[in-house]
Amino acid sequence: MRRPSKDSSHKLTADSQRLVTFAQAIVQAASRIEERSWEHSLDTQLQKLLKSGHQDTIDTTLGSLFKEDLNAYDVLMDCVEAVSESTVVVIEEKGESKRYDALLVAVPILAWTRFSIASGAVPADLLQTLSTHFEAHLLAEGSCMAMAPTLYSIDQLPRSHAETYAKTLKLAQAALKGTTLKPAAKAPETAPFLADTRYLLVTVVAPVGAPLFRWQAPASQLDFIGERRAALEQWRAQATPTVARLLPGCGIELLLPEAYYVACREADKLIRPVSIRAAVHYLTHTLAVEPAELRAVIAGFGEEAADGQIDEYRVAFTLRQTPDVVYGIVWPLYGQEDEDGTPIEGLLHAGIGGLSKQTTPLDDILVHLNEAGVTQIKRHSERYVGEYCDDCGAPLFADPAGELVHAEMPEDTPQGNEHFH
Repeated sequence: MRRPSKDSSHKLTADSQRLVTFAQAIVQAASRIEERSWEHSLDTQLQKLLKSGHQDTIDTTLGSLFKEDLNAYDVLMDCVEAVSESTVVVIEEKGESKRYDALLVAVPILAWTRFSIASGAVPADLLQTLSTHFEAHLLAEGSCMAMAPTLYSIDQLPRSHAETYAKTLKLAQAALKGTTLKPAAKAPETAPFLADTRYLLVTVVAPVGAPLFRWQAPASQLDFIGERRAALEQWRAQATPTVARLLPGCGIELLLPEAYYVACREADKLIRPVSIRAAVHYLTHTLAVEPAELRAVIAGFGEEAADGQIDEYRVAFTLRQTPDVVYGIVWPLYGQEDEDGTPIEGLLHAGIGGLSKQTTPLDDILVHLNEAGVTQIKRHSERYVGEYCDDCGAPLFADPAGELVHAEMPEDTPQGNEHFH
């Protein structure tokens, strides 16, 4: 379950109360027709708030529902995400109103390196090449798109639903007018990591009700899974060389471009095993050791008053013969993930057979460590409160004895700019 911000106010305004009422009405709707009617009312109210930048009203309402009505909270969260990443744009042409569906799409790129992972403005020629491949291999006939001229790190993406809505509209208008946006004047700085995700943002536009992507076209619907797979393969084959020019010195993997929030969440999950591989690669090359000479120490971390819930695992690395933590990575848990098993959406995707293959996040970490060649692994059963270094803000990791310590490379290690992921 997605959590709201912790500073939500208890007092609800009239706008907040409308959101609560509509969300609860959707939960209690007795028919699809009634549910769609309430959804339309909620979408209209959300669009008004997002257009005027009233993010605080939405945050306050989510905070209240999270405490009082979890079903309505999930409904409101789904709707605010949907409204902020998609809209209907009305264009007047020769006295006639034409309506277009617009969807904000994130294009995730997993990247790993021993050096630094670039972000920022995309040169015009590379932007044009990427846009051409995106349109040729992913879009349905009759749809169009506009790509933002920026390679985003997670810290540079829209930080609120209102900002996401504004980005969706801006790119939609550019797509319909055939124009290109200017890069942001100064993007926020992003912390360097050995493994991280970069994103391109695209808004796809099509006449209302028409397919946006090629796998939605009538001829592809019966084999939409195969069509999606083929589209991804073509996108990877054609776009990877251009993306590699944007990310010199990096290993990269392109994921399927999808609706903004879904794509970002999927990338957040898939970067975790990459972080383990990147850490082992960095340590073996920097310390001139083999993976089998490393030891991993795994501990679960959560909030102090979280009733024992684990929010993330932290994996510390030491040399096998010493207790000193030389490096560490964080494996956060998302959605319905917890230490007990695979999230329910994962089981639904796997089908009934998935029940017999249910794995925990800890199982996944162990598999990826073993695949990277790390075979000596210690797991602490104690749940720790997540603590960070007072000086630099880096997470503290449990050493083999269970003490929380700062990860420090040996003093004679060549200095780099790696941070903890």
